[in-house]
Amino acid sequence: MNNYEYIIASLPDLKPETREGIDAGAIIEEVRRDLSERDARELDFLLSAWDGTELDAGFYRKAAGSRCRFIREYFSFDLALRNAKVRWLNSALGRAADTDTVQLSEDDIPVETDGIDAILSEDSLLDRELGLDRLVWDRVDELTALDIFDADLVLAFAVKLKIVDRWMQLDADRGRELLQRLITEIKETKTI
Repeated sequence: MNNYEYIIASLPDLKPETREGIDAGAIIEEVRRDLSERDARELDFLLSAWDGTELDAGFYRKAAGSRCRFIREYFSFDLALRNAKVRWLNSALGRAADTDTVQLSEDDIPVETDGIDAILSEDSLLDRELGLDRLVWDRVDELTALDIFDADLVLAFAVKLKIVDRWMQLDADRGRELLQRLITEIKETKTI
């Protein structure tokens, strides 16, 4: 279908007041109905990362070879972030830095993950997780800064919706804060 103006304009106005009002799965399905087959496959690939069982070198190689710029760049960042977390943990455990990291090739271009050590050094587990999710959110914003009414913007919405959904389950107050941020961004996009 690829009528991105319609898809983005019809993204639901999410209400931050109640947790019960958020059904990320239903929202994703509503968006998926209006996507072309190719875009729906890219959305499904993106969402498969939240399953967790798929995240191996093969998954990241497939992402790196995607025709979709957002998929390539988002998962390049995701892999770099995950590897940075593993290296930080390895350091804390006295293990070799690259133990259990995923390396695609010797020629991998480093992706900036500045500030990760400071985030991971937070005393509160919730503060650490929120810091990491903010890092992802900000990276998604960077990846779509010049996008208006295209598939990458829809994929970015899906990533942010998954973050909001996660926080609604972990900490409703922080979840509502992130939800309000997402609502504001959607409204700003609709007025462009």
